[in-house]
Amino acid sequence: MIQQAKNWYVVYTKPRWEKKVAKQLENKKIEHYCPLNKVQRQWSDRKKIVLEPLFTSYVFVRIDEADMLSVRQADGVMNFVYWLKKPAVIREEEINVIKRFLNDYENVQVERASVNVNDSIKIIEGPFMERQGNVVEIRKKTVKVSLPNLGYTIIAEVKKTNIEIIPIYATANQVPA
Repeated sequence: MIQQAKNWYVVYTKPRWEKKVAKQLENKKIEHYCPLNKVQRQWSDRKKIVLEPLFTSYVFVRIDEADMLSVRQADGVMNFVYWLKKPAVIREEEINVIKRFLNDYENVQVERASVNVNDSIKIIEGPFMERQGNVVEIRKKTVKVSLPNLGYTIIAEVKKTNIEIIPIYATANQVPA
């Protein structure tokens, strides 16, 4: 019997049901990942660090196609997130980047983004050292690291000295495609 490869998918949940869905998937013994962000909240009498879902209404599942029905039947799951009329597959390396990012930073912000390729960069120091990517935006101290399959951008404070621009050399003979 040939075992199907398991892929990471994204399921869309009811609003504020991310942790509940993750618990149900755990009870069903379905591999899942609900990225939780450490955020400091201020009340009138105290401050507290709370764990909030990084992506609202999204939970990642690592399954084969045969388990899709079982995931859909979990209470609070609305559907899979689709891309080109198929459930969107998320690369393992993108899940690992999210895990490392949340491990290294607190109070992470997430913004919806349409990914536009501008400059190519290589990070020369820090948790993403030696990774290359495309710059979405550079501010005074902030670099946006793009995860195009998710359609989101993760933002982290990175020193300008930790980034190296990779020059693009164009020849006079090149014709635009």
